[in-house]
Amino acid sequence: MAKNSVEKTNVMRVLDQKKASYNSYHYETDVALSGVAVAEMLSLNASQVFKTLVTVGKTKEHYVFVIPVAKELDLKKAAKAVGEKSIEMITQKELLPLTGYVHGGCSPIGMKKFFKTTIDASASNFETIIFSAGKIGYQVEISLENLSKVINYQLCDITE
Repeated sequence: MAKNSVEKTNVMRVLDQKKASYNSYHYETDVALSGVAVAEMLSLNASQVFKTLVTVGKTKEHYVFVIPVAKELDLKKAAKAVGEKSIEMITQKELLPLTGYVHGGCSPIGMKKFFKTTIDASASNFETIIFSAGKIGYQVEISLENLSKVINYQLCDITE
């Protein structure tokens, strides 16, 4: 479990290209771990470690939600945040073809196509947040200010 991993993921390359400052973390694993397990493995505050969830709305539009790893997405709040009547999680088999990411390695940065992204409002309680760097075993830590150089997002209360 080394901080500042040597191998660059696509997410890190995008951040470098946009001159967005970040830290990276790497941990050894062959399987997707829960976000809480990742936070524990890296000795990080689980409230500051976020997971990336991909949903589909009643209109068939896709949305990305970034929430603390120990929390659950409130589908009603999430739907309201993006102006949908309802939303549901996409299936695991839909994730890779839609985003280019595998389960456990999904990042809001660098998806095949940009989807409207909402980050839980609790992110504003921290100087930085940590989320997947687009590959299992890799995380990036970034300020919301630097994240805004790379993707457009809104902050909303979207957890249960």
